[in-house]
Amino acid sequence: MTSLSMIQPRAVSANADGDRYRRALVLALGFQLALAVPSLLAFGLDDRLINGVSIWIKPLKFHASLVMLMATLLWLAPIVMASARAGVFFRLAAFMAALTSVGEILYISLQAARGRASHFNDETAFETAAYSVMGAGAALLVLSCLVIGVYILRRPRPDIGTGFRIGAGWGLVIGSLLTLVTAFALGSGQIDGPGHWVGGISSDVGGLFLFGWSRSGGDLRVPHFFATHIMQALPLAGLAADRLAPRHAGTVITLAIAAGIAVVAATFVQAVQGVPFI
Repeated sequence: MTSLSMIQPRAVSANADGDRYRRALVLALGFQLALAVPSLLAFGLDDRLINGVSIWIKPLKFHASLVMLMATLLWLAPIVMASARAGVFFRLAAFMAALTSVGEILYISLQAARGRASHFNDETAFETAAYSVMGAGAALLVLSCLVIGVYILRRPRPDIGTGFRIGAGWGLVIGSLLTLVTAFALGSGQIDGPGHWVGGISSDVGGLFLFGWSRSGGDLRVPHFFATHIMQALPLAGLAADRLAPRHAGTVITLAIAAGIAVVAATFVQAVQGVPFI
C-alpha cells in the first residue's frame, strides 16, 4: 500500500507536466477565434481595398489558416509520449508556435486597420523592419511544427496506430519543409518580382472563389497552400489506413507522401510557368 501510494502521485505529476504545452496552444487558438470576430465585422463594414479586394480578406484568411494549424497541433501532439511532452524542447516548440501565430495575426490585423499592406511592404522603415520580423516569426512557427513532427516519429506512444503515427509525424515534417520552400519562393521576389503573381494581372480581382488565386496567370500561393495542408492530409490518410488496411498502413502512407510532394511540385511548376491553377 505504501509503495503504491508513492507511485501514483508521480504518475499523475508526469501526465500533468506532459500536458502543460496545451495551455499555450489553446490560448493561441482562442485568441485567433476571438480576433476573427472583429475582422469579420470589419469585412462587412469597411469598404477599403488592397489589390482590388477587401483589406480584411488577408486577415480572415490567416485567421482560418492559423486556427487550423493550432487545432492540428492540439490534435497531433498527444501522440508523443507524456514524458517527452514534459520536456523543455517540446514545450518550447509548442510555446513558440503559439507565440508566433499570435504575433503574425496581430501585425496583419494592425496593418489592415491602418489601411496598409502587411506583405511585400517596404514603404516605411517601420514596415520594412516589421515585415522582416514577421518573416522570421513565420519561419519559427513552421520550424516549431517540424520539431513536434520529429518528436512524433521518435517518441510516440506505444498505443498509436502505425498509419496515424507515420502520417502525423511525416505530415508535420514534410509539410513544414515544403511550406518553408514555397514561402521562400513567395517572399524572395526572385520569380517575376515581389508578390505571388507570375504573369497575368497583378491584382486579386476575379481570383478563384474562396481562395483568391489568380485566374489570369500563375500564383505561388497555390503550391504554398498544398504544402501547408500536407500537415492535415497525411495524418487523416494515416487514420484511414489504420482503419481500412492496417497491415499495409506503411505502404499507404508512403504513397500518400509521394502524392503530396508531387502535387506541390506540379503546382509550383505550373505557377512558375505563369499558368493559372484553374
